[in-house]
Formats: sequence, C-alpha cells, structure tokens
Amino acid sequence: MGTITELEKFASQVRRDIIRMVHAVQSGHPGGSLGSADFMTAMFQEIMDIHPENFDMTGSNEDIFILSNGHLSPLYYSVMARSGYFPVSELATFRKLHSRLQGHPATMEKLPGVRIATGSLGQGLSVATGLALSKKLKNDNHTVFCLMGDGEIQEGQVWEAAMYVGGHQVNNLVGIIDYNKKQIDGATDNVLPLGDVKAKFEAFGWRVTELEGNNMSAVVSTMKAIKANSGKGKPDLVLMHTEMGQGVDFMTGTHKWHGSAPNDEQTKIALSQLPETLGDY
Repeated sequence: MGTITELEKFASQVRRDIIRMVHAVQSGHPGGSLGSADFMTAMFQEIMDIHPENFDMTGSNEDIFILSNGHLSPLYYSVMARSGYFPVSELATFRKLHSRLQGHPATMEKLPGVRIATGSLGQGLSVATGLALSKKLKNDNHTVFCLMGDGEIQEGQVWEAAMYVGGHQVNNLVGIIDYNKKQIDGATDNVLPLGDVKAKFEAFGWRVTELEGNNMSAVVSTMKAIKANSGKGKPDLVLMHTEMGQGVDFMTGTHKWHGSAPNDEQTKIALSQLPETLGDY
C-alpha cells in the first residue's frame, strides 16, 4: 500500500468504522477490534498476497486469513470492505436483519472474504491447519494466517491443533494470538491463567515471535519477515501484545469494552480521538 503513515491513517479510519458500526446497533465487540486494527490493516494492505476482486472459496494461489476469534467481526468487515472485497457502504448494515455482515462471520450469506463461519471459539486453528495442508498437497506456496484471542486459547481444541501442527511441521501456517490479557469476564489471569504461552507453543514445536501489535512499523517488519520464512523449518506463532480498546482513551486498560457498545456521548468522544482519513461510510 505504501508508507507506515498511510497504513496508520487506514487503521484510524478502520477504528472509526468499528465505533460507528457497534454504536449504530448497540451491539458488538469494540475492545478487541480496536486493539487488533493495526495488525489487520497491515495484513490486508501490505503483507498478504490476496485477490479481493476475484474472491473464491478455495483460496488457491493466494494467502488465506482465518479470523478464529470471530467476535472481532466489525474490524474484519471494515478492513475487508476497505480492501475491496465488498462495498464500504455495506458496513452500514452491520448486525441488521438480512445483512451479510452478521455478528460473527458466516458463510451462508456468501460475503466475499469469509471462508468459514467463526466465533464459536477454539475452532479456527484446526480449520487453518486443514487449509495449510491442502496448499501443501497442491504445491501452492502461499501461507495461511489464523488470528486467535488469548482468552480463546483456553479452549482445548486449540491445543490439539497446536500439537498436530508442530508434530507434523505444518510450516506454511502462521498462528497469531491477540495477547491483550483480557477477556469478557476480566483478566485472563483471573478467569483461567494461561501460564507461559511462549514456552507451551515452543514445546509443541513452534517457532515463537513476540510482537508489539500496536506499533505499525513493528507489525509490518515482523510479519514481512515471518511470511518470507513461511514454509521453512517450524510453523510460526506470533504472540502479539496489544491493548484492548487501543485508540480510544476511556476504552483502554479495561475488559469492560470487550462486548459493550458506546452510547451517543461516548461515541462522540471516541470519534473525536480518531481522525477521519478515508471518509466515513
């Protein structure tokens, strides 16, 4: 796409979209969406080899992105729309009756960009593993990326997939954990302590990289290096440190905005902190 400044401007607009979408229907998950906006911007605008104008479900001859923590759907929809998968104006239908933009991504609506229904937490890494294996069978040298939440990895299915990926060297798969240490009921350490996540994945045979996920320069340089190394040696796990609610001062430092919508006054304050850079939908 261009410079770090241009990517940061894109991310600011995405954050505006998230706030406006969730506010409009008084429903959704702004906290984690805001926190991962820099990462998703970089992935769709700079890192991945994707073909939005010719989307098909197979994902052949392009990189694939799986949003396992599907409650980050407002972020997912905003980035995809502004990357050319579907009209930006459709963001106004988020979570409304008959909309293709459901609260969690779904496939029956046939929304371009969505290859699997997600949001039933813990399943995305398993699906991403299958997609990565299929690329190996077809000699397709592209990469499958899977974003998970840190609260999500309390699900047992994640660790079954992690064991398989490491044990069978599914090294064209990159897992990313949004490591903000918060989930809907509070701090992850209070709900169900995660322990040493890095050591656990390394024990299963993954190569682990830590990343400051709200630093656009760091995101771009780190993910470019990881993608360049994809398919070589071990599978990659990115432990991405983010701040839930990043970009809006009263939403940071707390889990309370994980799944809560801002009221009119809060929305006005939030938008005043997020520059409109690409034009609101």
